[in-house]
Amino acid sequence: MTLKENLQSVHLRIEAAARRAGRQSEQVTLVAVSKRKPIEAIQQAVDEGQECFGENYLQEAVDKVAQFPQVRWHFIGRIQSNKTKVIAQYFDVVETVDRLKVAVALDKHLGELGKKMGAYIQVNLGKEEQKAGIMPEELDDLVEKFKSFSHLSLAGLMTLPPYNADPEGSRLYFRQLRHLALSLEVKQLVNYSLGLSMGMSGDFEVAVEEGATIVRVGTALFGERE
Repeated sequence: MTLKENLQSVHLRIEAAARRAGRQSEQVTLVAVSKRKPIEAIQQAVDEGQECFGENYLQEAVDKVAQFPQVRWHFIGRIQSNKTKVIAQYFDVVETVDRLKVAVALDKHLGELGKKMGAYIQVNLGKEEQKAGIMPEELDDLVEKFKSFSHLSLAGLMTLPPYNADPEGSRLYFRQLRHLALSLEVKQLVNYSLGLSMGMSGDFEVAVEEGATIVRVGTALFGERE
């Protein structure tokens, strides 16, 4: 299938999943994960109307961002605190904030740039040692700290559930993230609805059914990574 056909297929699957959950598909943003993909593939996706892209690797992303300033760029990789200045400079949204040190540095660099940015806190719901993300029990404290920032605002929560060949294996984790977000409202730590970035090529339909507002899809759009 061509990229155009893949894009249409993913949108149709998002629409169907949203319908099953009694939601509007407009509530879901598709982030095209373009890591390791050439400029030509991104150009093709842009030509087909894709407006939002996600990158994991800073060095690779900087060149791409410079060539496509008209789209929105999400940083979706693990964050080293010494890379926060570059992330602040080049990206529109950061989805992988997992500790206070990173959030403080991002807010500082954004202030220097005179720029505001939305951030998602990555939550390690599977408590997997090899994955980034804050532990669920530490979330309240980090959310509270966001209130002191002038340039970095809390847009929502993000998670990468443990790998499961069956998409249904992710449902419990997606539901847990939704409940965590709701609990922050109940505790009045936030006074607005948080976004939920969850779901990738293998399980994004389940994520949409469970309330995802962002799905991060690479392989289902661009094919397997070389």
